[in-house]
Amino acid sequence: MTADAAPRAEIPSTDADSGLIDSTGEESVLVLDFGSQTAQLIARRVREQNVFCQLVRHDLSAERIRELNPKGLILSGGPASVYGKNAPHPDPAIFDLGIPILGICYGMQLICEAEGCRIHPGKSREFGRTTVTRRDHAGSRETASDDPLFEGLPDALTVWMSHGDQVENAGEKFVSLAVTETCPVAAVKHRERPFYGLQFHPEVTHTQHGSRLLANFVRGVCGCAGTWRISSLIEQEVENARRRVGNSRVICGLSGGVDSSVVAALLSRAIGTQLSCIFVDNGLLRKGEAEEVRRRFGEHFQTDLHVVDARERFLSELAGVSDPQQKRKIIGRVFIEVFRHEAKSIPDAHFLAQGTLYPDVIESGASADGPAATIKTHHNVGGLPEELGFELIEPLRDLFKDEVRRMGLELGLPEDLVWRHPFPGPGLAVRCLGAITEERLETLREADAIVIEELKKANLYREIQQAFAVLLPVQSVGVMGDDRTYEDVAAVRAVQTDDFMTADWFPLSHEVLGRISTRITNEVRGVNRVVYDVSSKPPSTIEWE
Repeated sequence: MTADAAPRAEIPSTDADSGLIDSTGEESVLVLDFGSQTAQLIARRVREQNVFCQLVRHDLSAERIRELNPKGLILSGGPASVYGKNAPHPDPAIFDLGIPILGICYGMQLICEAEGCRIHPGKSREFGRTTVTRRDHAGSRETASDDPLFEGLPDALTVWMSHGDQVENAGEKFVSLAVTETCPVAAVKHRERPFYGLQFHPEVTHTQHGSRLLANFVRGVCGCAGTWRISSLIEQEVENARRRVGNSRVICGLSGGVDSSVVAALLSRAIGTQLSCIFVDNGLLRKGEAEEVRRRFGEHFQTDLHVVDARERFLSELAGVSDPQQKRKIIGRVFIEVFRHEAKSIPDAHFLAQGTLYPDVIESGASADGPAATIKTHHNVGGLPEELGFELIEPLRDLFKDEVRRMGLELGLPEDLVWRHPFPGPGLAVRCLGAITEERLETLREADAIVIEELKKANLYREIQQAFAVLLPVQSVGVMGDDRTYEDVAAVRAVQTDDFMTADWFPLSHEVLGRISTRITNEVRGVNRVVYDVSSKPPSTIEWE
């Protein structure tokens, strides 16, 4: 059994030649990714402490790490066993760099193994919530209560475990800081070196005081002052864009959502009138969305906005297609073709800007560092075909949604745009299950608009991170008046999440659900039944397709 049983999810390539930000001028912490599904959350939690943090591949050389000059390293969890054949290991020289290292789950086992401890399958596996008790050593200076990693924390914590292997004993070089009923070494520190290990996952929200543990490491152990801000990243990305672009033009694929809008605002600050935006109306948009994009970006922001009406072409290509992956591929292909045609009208355009985010990259398995299971294809990940002739600019590629929103506010975008719920690149095509027709899309638009209107009336829109309607490819019997009906079923989805990598369904009240259902069945022709989705991610995804 592996140390971290979550399936492998790759991150973007982050070595010196593929976009790793040189943070030598900023205090930073690097996370070495050994394949945990939650590895990216570690970086997010560290950034919450106003300390710059980025994921790097697990085998990044000690020499390169020394060049980047981080204040600390964190070794993530992973699905392998440290004693297994072909198990990933870091460059052994990182342990001689003289900087603090924190290992999480598999990462802790790597540190302990490197210092001579034995790792073996535990007699009892631990998955899910577990109680960890801090361990004091009477008569010794090595006490958990005095250690900076656990400073200010209670004696017992509810934590999230996900491991089958465990450290047999702390040995002579380590002190055990915490235990569970079945794991005698749930947290350790090295007696001489600034090395720490946690068998549980402090990065997930299920771990009580997990953020405080990571804060104690980056501030108390690593000595970070917490001076990094989103404004620092804006300045860096503005400078990067100016340097890369020179006198050329940049085209931004604008959707009207927060991600592409932040990209447009960022590049507008960087290169001004050298930016042109192309908005493709694919007929798969939310109610009134095309008009809102024209008003906001063509009039208010006075962007060089090119609007392409391609509704008929997209719907024609999608006719009769039900498979979700096939839908995404068709939409991606047609988008590229339409985009290419419009881009030819913009002289001196050599760069394409996209609002790709970290979750998009992870779910698509879009990494040069190794194999990954593709959860679903994102049409804006992987770049445009080489024959298109553009270089890709993705300034948000390493950011989570909450960080993008903070950046949008820093850039002066209006709050209603910044806090707009995410919308998938393929649009309503992946919320209209089964065959796509203009009639079914119009039904879905009206139902979706009602969902959003009612959430805003109930002052719940900002509490929910994503909500929408889904039109199902099934019909059900109903009664309206004295007549029997056989009409469509609409599903309502609303989730709460910190990072969009995991999510839980939002407990809407019966009153709100009742109003949504009544309005949809009364106002949307063709729907006679409404159901509510109470699935979490995982095992489900947020979108239905």
